[in-house]
Amino acid sequence: MKKDIDFHKVEGVSIAIAREVNELGQEEWNVYFINNNNFYLENVLIASKGYGTHEGEEVKTSVLRHMYETVEPRSFRQVEPIDPGLFHLTNEYWVSYYIGKEIHDKKFLFVPGTIVEENLIQITLLEKQGVLHS
Repeated sequence: MKKDIDFHKVEGVSIAIAREVNELGQEEWNVYFINNNNFYLENVLIASKGYGTHEGEEVKTSVLRHMYETVEPRSFRQVEPIDPGLFHLTNEYWVSYYIGKEIHDKKFLFVPGTIVEENLIQITLLEKQGVLHS
């Protein structure tokens, strides 16, 4: 039963969508998973998808899944590039990971209008500007 499941609190992890300039001088955006904890995370699974409407039509992107055996303390992993043409959708990142034998999971949502110039901050660990969701 659902009431018997022990849901563990998610702390110290974030998803960031950061702007950067590639080696050709072109602007691009990437999604990052950040572990701000002082311990390793194991078997990190990130499922991403986008959904919403565009010009009155329902739009859904493919579901992409990414797996990392470990994510070191105070580190990050680049998850995937993201096309700015998807910023008008809700972009969802469902993250699951283990700390020891305990599973933790959290859904991170970037709703339409979130990934805009006014919301960009300096993300110290990445040394990039972006939108951070914790």
